[in-house]
Amino acid sequence: MNPVTHFVGFRGEEYHSAVKVFGRPAFVHRIWDIRAAQEAQPEDTVVFARTKDWNNRETPSKFTFDDSAVM
Repeated sequence: MNPVTHFVGFRGEEYHSAVKVFGRPAFVHRIWDIRAAQEAQPEDTVVFARTKDWNNRETPSKFTFDDSAVM
């Protein structure tokens, strides 16, 4: 499989800044939840909008949302 990019927690203008740096993401996740953690493969790039999410990447939220979208 080809590596893809996941954006986590982007809500506004920071999304456009991240696209300039990393390109368009394959998946956008509202939060770092169990589903996002399972979808992200070791070879993928995961970009967090907030340091809080990055610091908690080992313990994703127990609440799961069906918000991932292929772009």
